[in-house]
Amino acid sequence: MKRINALTIAGTDPSGGAGIQADLKTFSALGAYGCSVMTALVAQNTRGVQSVYRIEPDFVTAQLESVLSDVRIDTTKIGMLAETDIVEAVADQLARYRVQNVVLDTVMLAKSGDPLLSASAVATMRKRLLPQVALITPNLPEAAALLEAPHACNEQEMKEQGRALLAMGCEAVLMKGGHLDDAESPDWLFTRNGAQRFTAPRIHTKNTHGTGCTLSAALAALRPRHASWADTVAEAKAWLSCALAKADSLEVGHGIGPVHHFHAWW
Repeated sequence: MKRINALTIAGTDPSGGAGIQADLKTFSALGAYGCSVMTALVAQNTRGVQSVYRIEPDFVTAQLESVLSDVRIDTTKIGMLAETDIVEAVADQLARYRVQNVVLDTVMLAKSGDPLLSASAVATMRKRLLPQVALITPNLPEAAALLEAPHACNEQEMKEQGRALLAMGCEAVLMKGGHLDDAESPDWLFTRNGAQRFTAPRIHTKNTHGTGCTLSAALAALRPRHASWADTVAEAKAWLSCALAKADSLEVGHGIGPVHHFHAWW
């Protein structure tokens, strides 16, 4: 198999647990060569977000053109987009270069609860990005925001919302059920061929900073190696479970620490 080139389009995390830093670690851990385009410089750490400096949309476009005009990109993860103009810029370049295997992590809030996407950008994401991407990975609050609907409170409501999101034009939807108060952490994958349930035991650690970024990056890195999203999700979730299980072996920060991206190596 050819070497996989993976692109992340996201904001930064100087503490290294989320955003572009987490994505590049994930790509490397899973054997993909990582490229990156920054949408925002985020002053954050394990305790929360202190400040956000949004990159001008024209410079986001310039970064995308630099990478996509030169490097064969096999798979892409999109994370924090911050503002409507940045969503538009990314959507324009995805269409121009016909980018494939795009995983959209519908980032709206940091783990600390700090907002990472303006309210006006949600509608633009719904209209411009969802029809262009292969997979979206909303948690329950993000799914509710995209659908302008109440928060799903059980798996039946998760399934209904997952099918509604699929109807918006993306190839597949992975509804993440971590916000349900269950012993398991159920996720539901929806594709044109049906739905499939994935479960994993909840791992008791406070160190979950960047979990969503890491999962979406893993899905992007692994997709070119598998024939289906179902196989991709199964491997990505198994890898992330190990990263969570080993998270307490790291000593990073005084708040919600990161998962251990290199658990198989260190």
